[in-house]
Amino acid sequence: MGRVALRGLLAVAVITLCLFVFGPLLWLASQAFATSWTYPNLLPDGLTTRWWKVVLDDPALGAAVQNSLTFAPLTVLISALVCLPAAYAFARREFPGRRAMLIGLFATNAFPKMGLFATMASLFYALNLMQTVLGILIVHVIGTVVFMTWIPAAAFASVPRSLEEAARDAGAKPLRVFFTVTLPLALPGIAVAAIMSFLASFDEAQGTYLVGAPDYMTMPTQMYSLILNYPPQVAAVFSIMLSVPSVLLLLLVRKHVMGGHLAEGFQIR
Repeated sequence: MGRVALRGLLAVAVITLCLFVFGPLLWLASQAFATSWTYPNLLPDGLTTRWWKVVLDDPALGAAVQNSLTFAPLTVLISALVCLPAAYAFARREFPGRRAMLIGLFATNAFPKMGLFATMASLFYALNLMQTVLGILIVHVIGTVVFMTWIPAAAFASVPRSLEEAARDAGAKPLRVFFTVTLPLALPGIAVAAIMSFLASFDEAQGTYLVGAPDYMTMPTQMYSLILNYPPQVAAVFSIMLSVPSVLLLLLVRKHVMGGHLAEGFQIR
């Protein structure tokens, strides 16, 4: 009886977890195709694709999609240019203040973001960065620093020094050793960092709204307008569109995330 009860509890736990994870997605999918859904009906009153046409034909929503798909890759590129050299230095060099700087990277995520963004806004006003692409990119890059530094630093640190020494003994110059040995072996960790940075930028809402609205609206910030001014079915369609890139990118790097590269990124010393 004890074993049967344990299996029953396990089954209930699994079903509850599935409902918790997939229930909201099923509700969104139902809302996205529902003509209306009135209480106390358990099913939609009818099905339609009208709401998808509303989203795809709305110029403001199309501009938000375009902005999100522009800002996120630019953020990853800038973050990589700034953070990857720092990640290599943290992994391979000892210098005064190294540990303090590593811990300090978490400072941008250790406090309520809205307070940080409000403080930044006063500086942005003085520098004329409000409602500018540069201002939005700065906000997005700040949100990716921790991913693009810690995870690649751990990836660089995990590359065996013996392989690099063997390449140097064979006559390879330092740059060739880096590009033919170090970088390829660290690339899975860097890819995970890039994907996490892309998602962090793609989902950034508060800072983007504060700095960019109303001139530059992204998909997350456009959700505020959808909730206030559109039927819930339109918000459901837009939510599905917002979640698709995240799901696809996480599936793309699932092997590396499950392989421990994400966890290793926060274990560097």
